Amino acid sequence: MPPLASPFFAATLYHSAMSDAAFSNLPEFTVTTLSAALKRAVEDQFAMVRVRGEISGLKFHSSGHVYFDLKDDKAVLNAVIWRGQAGRLKVRPEAGMEVICTGKLSTYAGSSRYQIIVEQVELAGLGALMALLEERRKKLAAEGLFDAARKKKLPFLPEVIGVITSPTGAVIRDIMHRLEARFPRRVLLWPVAVQGEKAAGEIAAALAGFNAMRANRPDLLIVARGGGSVEDLMAFNDEAVVRAAAASAIPLISAVGHETDTTLIDFAADIRAPTPTAAAELAVPVRTELLAQNLDLDRRMLNCFTKGLKDRQRHLAQLARVLPRAESLFAAPRQRLDAASDRLQHGLQRNLQVHAVRFNKSAARLRDQMLKDRMKIAAERVGGLAARAMRAQRTRLAQARHKMDGLERLLESVSHKSVLERGFALVRGEDGNVRRRAGQVKAGEALSLTFADGEKKVIADGTSPKAKGKKPADQGSLF
Repeated sequence: MPPLASPFFAATLYHSAMSDAAFSNLPEFTVTTLSAALKRAVEDQFAMVRVRGEISGLKFHSSGHVYFDLKDDKAVLNAVIWRGQAGRLKVRPEAGMEVICTGKLSTYAGSSRYQIIVEQVELAGLGALMALLEERRKKLAAEGLFDAARKKKLPFLPEVIGVITSPTGAVIRDIMHRLEARFPRRVLLWPVAVQGEKAAGEIAAALAGFNAMRANRPDLLIVARGGGSVEDLMAFNDEAVVRAAAASAIPLISAVGHETDTTLIDFAADIRAPTPTAAAELAVPVRTELLAQNLDLDRRMLNCFTKGLKDRQRHLAQLARVLPRAESLFAAPRQRLDAASDRLQHGLQRNLQVHAVRFNKSAARLRDQMLKDRMKIAAERVGGLAARAMRAQRTRLAQARHKMDGLERLLESVSHKSVLERGFALVRGEDGNVRRRAGQVKAGEALSLTFADGEKKVIADGTSPKAKGKKPADQGSLF
């Protein structure tokens, strides 16, 4: 079979269309060979291309690869991003996004289709980027992530401040300088990339990491970055970063870009600062102003206390001048106390006399003969009740004995022992159960025969009297 090169393959197709008679002269290829030739032809012709279109049918596979379609109003092109390249993209693909994909065309022999292997994804112009951000803002706002009710109040004087920014930029130096000038506080820096493909993941991880801390946990967080273009600030518009900012239990200040720059993290943060320096000013008060205010409050408090003390002293002196003398205040109560003391003495004597008269009357009514008469009557009543109890007991015992005798006779009449006395036997098997039918007895089974005077163990031989030529004896009636 000749090698299948691209010019030869094109010439073959041309000649096959010219005449049906030449079909017998055409070379024969396998499906795999033909697919490989098509793959080489497409990849050689379109080594690297840039394709603009709208993303649809987006699928993030569990293997890490990304599959989607690029479409316009007339055609659809399959696209795939391999796992290693998907993690390095600057723009994360989203359904409905208009993008420019850079890559190379190839074919997929498994389903006879061609596709573009994407190596880079760019947004199709600033207008598309702004439309994407606006759509994302509306989506997150509809979830309530930007509600004012979720905003937390900043602490007046935080002990520890966590800063999320680049460790090499001028932002951290501006924040530290401003904090040192206003009110020095302990600062924990979480270094992150503030631009590029890894920035969004590192910023979201830093927010979650500060919130997960137990020891030295910050009282306030600042996410800061200097100014830049819309593309440079895209990390702070990432959905994962916005959700991490909204979920932060620690109050958060967003200080991204300059005053005119606005990112989605500004809406999710508890407060937005126009610049990183302004964020430091919002974080802490001015120490010298606090000291001056404290000194002024101390002075005012001392003046108020002194003035209040003098006013009360003056008021007390005025009240003392109008108060009567102590002798005149206590004269009338003393007189009433003396009169009450005299009345109390006479009252006690009178009360004692009244109770003595009542005691004597009660003692006169108490006689021992009355008690003896009551005891005699009670003794006679007790004796009568005891005699009645004895009679009732004998009667109840006689009735119970008579009833028991009747039950005993009834038990004897229905007991199987009386049947056994008439010559019958009770048959039990090895399991202790009664054998009521001959069919229940197995050959060779050990049986227990209970007679009126005891038990006997026998072995069943398994033959019936009819089999032996004997007529079975009539058992007769049991009753």
